[in-house]
Amino acid sequence: MSRTTKTAEDGDIVFTNVSKSFGEVQAVKELSLRLPQGQIYGFLGPNGAGKTTCLRMLLSIILPDQGEIHLQGGATAWDLRDQIGYLPEERGLYRRMQVMDHLKFLAEIKGADVKAVEPRILKWLERLGLADRAKSKVMDLSKGNQQKVQFIGTLAHNPSLLVLDEVFSGLDPINQQQIRDILLELRKEGKTIIFSTHIMEQAEQLCDGICLIHRGQCIMEGALDELKAEHGKGKLQLEHTGSVDFLQAKDYILSYRTTGNNTELQLKEDADPNLVLTALLDKDIKIQRFELANPTLKELFMQKVESSEENTEGDTTDA
Repeated sequence: MSRTTKTAEDGDIVFTNVSKSFGEVQAVKELSLRLPQGQIYGFLGPNGAGKTTCLRMLLSIILPDQGEIHLQGGATAWDLRDQIGYLPEERGLYRRMQVMDHLKFLAEIKGADVKAVEPRILKWLERLGLADRAKSKVMDLSKGNQQKVQFIGTLAHNPSLLVLDEVFSGLDPINQQQIRDILLELRKEGKTIIFSTHIMEQAEQLCDGICLIHRGQCIMEGALDELKAEHGKGKLQLEHTGSVDFLQAKDYILSYRTTGNNTELQLKEDADPNLVLTALLDKDIKIQRFELANPTLKELFMQKVESSEENTEGDTTDA
């Protein structure tokens, strides 16, 4: 086995220089990550970015063309298959089976004792409002309820690692909140949760760590709080009396948005916030609030994608 630049410790999951292509399309390129045990970690990006490919390689459903993925000090997903719960993006339920029978079947193929697992399944059905549908056929449920059944099937055998591909797909806002609450509870129990989404607001409410993927490449990775703090130096929020429209003409302002007496500014990289403060004082603007604020995850992603696109265009020109 080749030497890796990162090694798995305890229950960490480690990607080392992982790449995967499908024909001429490179879905993932030279990805190196550490996904810490006991956290909620998100693979984020637009549709087609490579998120699902990353999850499927992690699970050994498909194998990388190069690089290595290690779980728990060198194990593979196949070695730990009964400890993993996987929710695929495509719904994979037997439509003619009854809900309870289906969930017991899913737990049984993961090595769980059917009699022992039934109380746990009933608990989840009750929690997600499906207790009265236990004997219904899957095909008779709405798409949202089918998604909830598939989610329960992911939990039924009490796995220590959850891998969830677009877990919120087809769910209304109330059920999305239910799933978020459950995932946060499972993290408190020490479970490791890895999920993919293209909706940044969902990830921001859940994730400890993230990998932003664009065109198969990781363009930002790490602990979410640290990333927001690191990249939030140029965002200013102002509350003021009087117009501050003159700031739009300043060459250190990247973006400007104002509503009444509240204004949000994005400074150019390395611009000093004191330049804004001095300009306001020179105009005798009364300031009630002058605050450096962390960007939202969506703003972070947009900034990094735009930067990545600019670099790609530059590389193409040079070539």
